Amino acid sequence: MKDFTPSAYTLECVATGREFADEGWTLEDRMCKTPSLVRTRYAKKQLDVKPAEYGLYRFADWLPVRRMLTGSSAPVTYRSKGLGKHLGLENLWITFNGYYPAIGATMTTCSFKETEAYSVCARAAADEERVLVVASAGNTARAFAKVCSDNHIRLLLSVPYDNIEALWFDQPLNPCVKLISCEKGGDYFDAIHLSNIALKGPGFYAEGGAKNVARRDGMATTALSAVTTIGRIPDYYFQAVGSGTGAIAAWEANMRLIEDGRFGTNTMKLMVSQNAPFVPMFDAWRANSRKMLPYDDDKARRDAEIIDAKVLSNRRPPYGLAGGLYDALKATDGEVFAATNAQARKARKLFHELEGVDIYSAAGIATASLIKAVTDGRVGKDATVMLNITGGGEEHFKEGKELWYLKPSHVFPLEPDVDDVVAKVEALFN
Repeated sequence: MKDFTPSAYTLECVATGREFADEGWTLEDRMCKTPSLVRTRYAKKQLDVKPAEYGLYRFADWLPVRRMLTGSSAPVTYRSKGLGKHLGLENLWITFNGYYPAIGATMTTCSFKETEAYSVCARAAADEERVLVVASAGNTARAFAKVCSDNHIRLLLSVPYDNIEALWFDQPLNPCVKLISCEKGGDYFDAIHLSNIALKGPGFYAEGGAKNVARRDGMATTALSAVTTIGRIPDYYFQAVGSGTGAIAAWEANMRLIEDGRFGTNTMKLMVSQNAPFVPMFDAWRANSRKMLPYDDDKARRDAEIIDAKVLSNRRPPYGLAGGLYDALKATDGEVFAATNAQARKARKLFHELEGVDIYSAAGIATASLIKAVTDGRVGKDATVMLNITGGGEEHFKEGKELWYLKPSHVFPLEPDVDDVVAKVEALFN
């Protein structure tokens, strides 16, 4: 077993600045009267990156974890040759999260959601007996399923029925992982609603989404990978967003890296993007509104159905609360873009041709936004740019493999009976 000592840290409420101890699974400051995220404050101010064999835990100095789990991989950052040359960018750096062994990228779920799953699950105590509950539009569920199956952690997933084709694996999962779904026509918000009902049963606990510091600090390893590879904090950070949690995490990592003192003092400009026509954060930001604008439920479901990047279809993102995406964009002088399916497909094709590997629709949205920003002259040719490719290499990984799919144990209506849900999910783990 590799040496591992958990990092010392406290939690800080963003709204009030109150610092307090983590009770083990603290998701918010109960003394705070306004909606706010809490952040980790690590005792160790300079990041000591461990050797590659530690996987994601090479960044454990800045992860709120109690242990190391088996099978993790870290994001891989490299200087782009093909896409950089095509765009005329001298310093385009790609942080690749996925499967591309030629560059050392070995995430077998092919998504950066592995960064959060390995961090969140390692925050839980080894003797935790309750069932972890995770709602997802697809990729997050696949990552948590793999991590929990490999490490014998009990997990209940809630995923829209229309998205369950995302739950593919190269081998059958441990039965400690179970799936429930909301019926056809439901979206990510409906899956969250269903998971919240399941949590009413005793013996279940919520993963917490953006409120879980382990999720954000796990995602922040993309920025840590980039900065420690490049040797400086980039000028621009490009990523597609559904909840915006990854971008919030990058901003938080940026502040820690400034405090580290070895990578410069600049704040990277967050350049985030959504898949049109599902663009609630784009609309709110364009209206300079901290609050999300009204979005009819049926229209939101229809828009979510249209977009290629289903993982970006979050109707209730952590946008307006203290420390949320609105604050991150304001603090970094950021911008929000919208890209269409057609633009993303074109960008994905271009990336495959120039960088040699397939990428997901969400990463295609980010790439399309980078192309637009460069074309519009919003990014200088000599700027140091980080492109967060949040998923890729699936075609590469699946080549010649027979796949296994996780099927739902129960499919519930969009307005399910509470007692029925609670009884059925409890029975799954008894």
